[in-house]
Amino acid sequence: MTTRLSPITTPRHQLRAEKARRNREAALSAFIGKKAEIDTMLARLQALSDDHFNAHPDEVNWGHVGTLEHYVRLLKRITDSAFGEGENAE
Repeated sequence: MTTRLSPITTPRHQLRAEKARRNREAALSAFIGKKAEIDTMLARLQALSDDHFNAHPDEVNWGHVGTLEHYVRLLKRITDSAFGEGENAE
């Protein structure tokens, strides 16, 4: 009778498991970094919105409206993608 090694305890399996663990850690680190970038952008956008997009009420014109419409279209693409709405609806 021959002794068979368990595939779970072989050095090859251990190397693959270690590589998979490192890969998961790298993915988590990258995810956290990208989330931090988004959080920074959102905070900047919120501050700009709180300041009425740097538009003084006495100076608002249709150009300002067009700029905000452009921002709305861009943000709608993002929210549609994030929430599976619009073109991204299933």
